[in-house]
Amino acid sequence: MRAKLSVVVPVLNAEGDLPRLLAGLMEGVEAGLVRELILSDGGSDDATARIAEAAGAIWCAGPPSRGGQLRRGAGAAGGAWLLFLHADTALPEGWTRAVEAQIRAGRPGYFRLAFDGGGAAARIVAGWANLRSRLFCLPYGDQGLLISRAEYDAAGGYLDIALMEDVAMARCLGRRLCMLPLPIRTSAARYRREGWLRRGARNLALLARYLAGANPEDLRKRY
Repeated sequence: MRAKLSVVVPVLNAEGDLPRLLAGLMEGVEAGLVRELILSDGGSDDATARIAEAAGAIWCAGPPSRGGQLRRGAGAAGGAWLLFLHADTALPEGWTRAVEAQIRAGRPGYFRLAFDGGGAAARIVAGWANLRSRLFCLPYGDQGLLISRAEYDAAGGYLDIALMEDVAMARCLGRRLCMLPLPIRTSAARYRREGWLRRGARNLALLARYLAGANPEDLRKRY
């Protein structure tokens, strides 16, 4: 029986991030869980394609748009289950067991969020993200999404929109979503560059505007 999990990652000039993600995915390959890795590219002009080729990944190229890239990647996937991750994600030891347990439960899931640095500010922002996810079932894409192919298709797949494609999917899945018991780490580069408070407040404002009906393309310009 072929492995059941297809891993889908949207990429754009991700040569600096991919080695860490690929290293973490090896646990799933060795466990016989990961069937394929699909990198859905939005126009990279660095070494991302060469890294993909060396890793044996399936390469899907098209216009840049994270929602569109996720959708294209899912379209190329052959697994009964899909795991969507961002390129700057670091998977924790033991993630394979957590994913296998969630697959047995038959419900979509996401990871707790942690950052790769930042001290107290990072813990506060991650804590809010995890609280938001639990209370409102609104995990973001940097928390990953594990979902069966059947449920993904029934939800209509990721929308090809400029921003908030992850929130749109989460709202569709609602209370079906479960938080997995492990955190995944994501890059804190944007927060360090813009300031933890400023970046966090901007993200919250963008979410509020989207939920109030704002156009995702207008939101992208402010992102």
